[in-house]
Amino acid sequence: MDFNSLFQSQLDKLKAEGNYRVFAELERRCGSFPRADLHKGGETSEITVWCSNDYLGMGQHPDVVQSMVQAVQSCGTGAGGTRNISGTNHHHLQLEAELADLHGKEAALLFTSGYVSNWAALSTLGARLPGAVIVSDEKNHASMIEGIRHSRADKVLWKHNDWRDLDRKLAAIPADRPKIVAFESVYSMDGDICPMREIVEVAEAHGAMTYLDEVHAVGMYGPRGGGVSEREGLADRITLIEGTLGKAFGVMGGYITGSTALCDFIRSFASGFIFTTALPPAVAAAAKTSISHLKVSDSERIRQHAQVAKLRARLDAKNIPHMANDSHIIPVMIGDPVKCRQISDILLHDWGIYVQPINYPTVAKGTERLRITPSPLHTDADIDRLVNALDMLWQRCALSHAVA
Repeated sequence: MDFNSLFQSQLDKLKAEGNYRVFAELERRCGSFPRADLHKGGETSEITVWCSNDYLGMGQHPDVVQSMVQAVQSCGTGAGGTRNISGTNHHHLQLEAELADLHGKEAALLFTSGYVSNWAALSTLGARLPGAVIVSDEKNHASMIEGIRHSRADKVLWKHNDWRDLDRKLAAIPADRPKIVAFESVYSMDGDICPMREIVEVAEAHGAMTYLDEVHAVGMYGPRGGGVSEREGLADRITLIEGTLGKAFGVMGGYITGSTALCDFIRSFASGFIFTTALPPAVAAAAKTSISHLKVSDSERIRQHAQVAKLRARLDAKNIPHMANDSHIIPVMIGDPVKCRQISDILLHDWGIYVQPINYPTVAKGTERLRITPSPLHTDADIDRLVNALDMLWQRCALSHAVA
């Protein structure tokens, strides 16, 4: 059998639909974010990155960089094993204590990514709690969907951010069955924020545990960067808070926080934790420094929120459609995969502006977009240049008629 032909036929279909993904080969410049070098065809050019998940530029913060360098020099590059077999380093335990404190929880547990922490925690909870039902927001991230699927637990979907529908769905489940309400605070593609208080109150009324993904909110919201749950004063009422080290904290890795018993339960039964090499100690050290800094410094968040507001106002002034939300994520709607790719390519090669096109399956067909994430390090001049470029392209591609 010609397997390569089978592979290629599906790739060709993806390309014909305009949904084939092309990666930009970048080289980030430490100390110069959001500037980066683009490598293409043997040549290098300077670009401005407008779609990074390093939301606050902490990946280049001098203290964070220095922590990583010092840890590499003292501990070497790798952890040397799984957490069970020689891989638990002092830096891991320090970071877990820092994360538990961030969310006001008894304990925390590190994973190699936010995807893995969701997959491992939800699959373990669903599989190990007898008769469990996972009640999941219909727009939850792929990592949550895969974790729920792998658990083989019964799953019930509730309408996105609709706490009344959640109430109805929970009421239909027998009271003696363990119920897990899984949802996110900030949804990554639309940038909308959940009605957290109402969701928590509904879950409590039905005796359900709450599982909150704060991946796009940690570091960004709350007086110490504890996320939307901290901002709303609800962290103590949420059973498990999951997050990432790879976005606002500027490093990599994922984690969960909760009670000592809950974290020990996941530690003891989650294959995604047990059977993988631990994070490098230097990564843990850098993440701890980043979290510690953002607990006491609000300047990055204040500046970032200001730049988001400026960009939204400039887009409005040019009648460039973007999805309204209360977060830091600005989806500029295109509605066509081919046009979305074309605009992204022109921005990159003619203007030195990098915004990755977001197509299916990341978003539904017909909702293709440019997902823009202003940072505190984007200047007013950067904003002007981006908006001017979009305005010219909007007119050139007749997008005002095609997608308005």
